[in-house]
Amino acid sequence: MPLTTIDPKTALVVIDLQNGILGAPGAPNPTSDVLAKNVELAEAFRARKLPVVLVRVTTAADGADWTPGRTDADAAGGGTPSFPEGWDVISDALAGHDEDIVVTKRNWSAFYGTDLDLQLRRRGVTQIVLTGVATSIGVESTARQAHEHGYHVALATDAMTDMDAEAHANSIAKIFPRLGETATTQEILDLLAKTHA
Repeated sequence: MPLTTIDPKTALVVIDLQNGILGAPGAPNPTSDVLAKNVELAEAFRARKLPVVLVRVTTAADGADWTPGRTDADAAGGGTPSFPEGWDVISDALAGHDEDIVVTKRNWSAFYGTDLDLQLRRRGVTQIVLTGVATSIGVESTARQAHEHGYHVALATDAMTDMDAEAHANSIAKIFPRLGETATTQEILDLLAKTHA
């Protein structure tokens, strides 16, 4: 369903655009293109005094807060992954704005185990525009919980990407239409200009 409106109290929620993730190529959209579109969206939201939420994922050095539970993926690599220094730092292209809200998560969803819902509700937010990496993991998990929390969900489909183009396509075609409305970055910017002049 195409995006019908931008609520008066809408927040941009950017998932995991951090150094360690942006170093991957992304599929089908290059991570460099996704970052550029997110910078454009963030600037437009900030200019209208609408909240920008920058979400980052991290884990303790010893992996003590890594999500437990056996999965088929464990057989491929096994154990707790290790990450290079600075992998969880939000991209300089987005960071550095005091008015932005930074949320640190340790799971796929930006809602689980964080204060994201509290931060949004304190500001009277009724709608979120979701972007980021990976479409089928962090973005989709956050979209599911946003929908369950009663937010109107808009998904900027060209401002997100995955490591697997088929997984990205599945989320956009099969999952997102059940959780919210989809649009391109330009469609969101155009609607934002009309409703928040």
